[in-house]
Amino acid sequence: MSIAKILAGFCLLAVTMPALAEEKFKVCADPLNPPYSSKSQDGFENKIAALFARELGQALEYTWFPQRIGFIRNTLTAPLNDSDVDSKEFKCDVVMNVPAGSDMALTTKPYYRSTYVLLIAKGRGWDDINTAAQLTDLPLQRQEALKIAMFDRGPGTVWMQKNGLLEQGIPYQSMSGDDENNIAMQIDRDLKARKIDMVILWGPMAAYVESQSPKGNYTVIPMPSTPGIPFEFSMAMGVRNGDKAKKAMLDRLIDTKAQEIKAIIESYHIPLLAIPKEVAHDDDD
Repeated sequence: MSIAKILAGFCLLAVTMPALAEEKFKVCADPLNPPYSSKSQDGFENKIAALFARELGQALEYTWFPQRIGFIRNTLTAPLNDSDVDSKEFKCDVVMNVPAGSDMALTTKPYYRSTYVLLIAKGRGWDDINTAAQLTDLPLQRQEALKIAMFDRGPGTVWMQKNGLLEQGIPYQSMSGDDENNIAMQIDRDLKARKIDMVILWGPMAAYVESQSPKGNYTVIPMPSTPGIPFEFSMAMGVRNGDKAKKAMLDRLIDTKAQEIKAIIESYHIPLLAIPKEVAHDDDD
């Protein structure tokens, strides 16, 4: 056999065989964060990660850590061996759900866009509310009867403050640190217990709360963005800053698997909006 044929064979193997370093699709995820992710892998992030791993011919591997302060530091940028801070190997390589353009990681192109909604339990005296603006026009006596969840941060709280409804807010932490309930689970529990009657909640979480009750138990009102109070956000995937190769790979998968991704997210009844064209980042070339 000629040297040329041998070299051609090696080139063919290099094209068709995945590199050893890429044999695993390593995802950083919260072990209890419906509808996003869970150890039982029944969240939409899990389904999309499995789709990508199959497409790449890689084994899917998770590093589990609660998604709260320190999540990125303890997963995406954490060395595989905690004692080897100079290691070039990390515990995981992809965060499946981060705000597009986040400075916590290098983000892919957006793969879905959703909105906050006003979620109101039916049959509690608020069935006549069809827009969030109606809450601000209620007679004082009726307004004082409101039991609406209010988070320590987020556009819902800004909206409530602007419209003079903070006194009617029942406070919640955006990151509770509760190992047994994420925010969506806690809101679902408290709505059922009548501790609250309504909440301004991010679309995926609102969809989860809806899914835990018989159909028709809630009124769902999308919150319109206004100057200074955006309610609609595009979501992307995140990799370590500087990892342009992995970002490019994920961008290609987001493009080629767009219909499958959309079908997965829609199966969770998450409100979806058209993704606007984003201005390219300097590191996108």
